[in-house]
Amino acid sequence: MAIRPDPGSLRTVVRRRVSVLLLASASPARRRLLEQAAIPHRVRVSGVDESTIHDRDPRALVQQLALAKASAVQTCLDPSGDAEITAVLGCDSVFVFEGEVFGKPTDAKEAVDRWQRMAGGSGELLTGHCLVANGQEATMACISTVVHFAALRLEDIEEYVASGEPLNCAGGFALEGRGGLLIRGLNGCYSNVIGLSLPWLRTVLPLIA
Repeated sequence: MAIRPDPGSLRTVVRRRVSVLLLASASPARRRLLEQAAIPHRVRVSGVDESTIHDRDPRALVQQLALAKASAVQTCLDPSGDAEITAVLGCDSVFVFEGEVFGKPTDAKEAVDRWQRMAGGSGELLTGHCLVANGQEATMACISTVVHFAALRLEDIEEYVASGEPLNCAGGFALEGRGGLLIRGLNGCYSNVIGLSLPWLRTVLPLIA
């Protein structure tokens, strides 16, 4: 007996609504999320110089960065070679702890110093999202997830930083990696902490023709 997919499922929406989504990001974690969700996609790095974009409000900042990345890639689409692309998705994340914005640590010392502050505390992971669909205005959002960290010994922190994982992540941790063992809980979207809110993406996919 053949099983029909739920009309409201993500897989059904993807098959009917999306040809190919172009991810304007070099993040392997974001690409893995799209792969795991069975969303047809390609990747094209925007080349945006993030250091030129500033805003004192971290929520506005991540959305501006996401818009800049999506727009840079969208304007360079080739009508013939990129005919299958129906939308471009830009994302950017920062971590806010005690009012301070944490991007990627510049080195191991900074990562250790941050973790000594964060251990046992809580912070907010913000991811800006921007979807630029063909013939439509950009759809934007900032998704927030509160991250609660476990209490850690200095040797635990140094061992984690020595793995190299924190140096490549906003906030200095990867939920989907070894950093997941150092987190005691979340309030909000899980995939958002990895770099892309799949629940948000689910809501905007039907907007794509």
